Amino acid sequence: MIAAPPWARATALAMGGILGTAQAQDVPAGVENAQRAWQHWTLNCQGCHRQDGSGSAGTAPSLAGTVARFLAVPGGREYLGRVPGVATSPLSNADLSEVMNWMLWRFDKEHLPANFQPFTAAEIGQLRSAPLRLEASQMRAALLKKADEPATP
Repeated sequence: MIAAPPWARATALAMGGILGTAQAQDVPAGVENAQRAWQHWTLNCQGCHRQDGSGSAGTAPSLAGTVARFLAVPGGREYLGRVPGVATSPLSNADLSEVMNWMLWRFDKEHLPANFQPFTAAEIGQLRSAPLRLEASQMRAALLKKADEPATP
């Protein structure tokens, strides 16, 4: 019998922990296959945003505890579909919409609105056709500032 390389066990344990959690709990609408969404995240997003969504200083902002807050402010949903990593992703619109829906649930379900409408392939296709570039970080800061403002009755 051939022994598996040491990294294989670590990878399997990490996948089991992440996927086990995803399969044990309800994921939001728009995620047909949590394992596929996780794989796409791992191969296309995790390198910069990190496994825990904490981001990389100066290059990729944190998603953990923050990303779903954009859904509560005007322009926030559109921002998420236009950020450079989304707009230039090699994923199809369908796969990318699934990753976006999974990511919102995985990294910020506490702020996910009860009336959350999942991203669709058509919506992602439209949003990514107008990518943000240098203005993305300024727009992020302005949107999060709005999200922090108290709601007016």
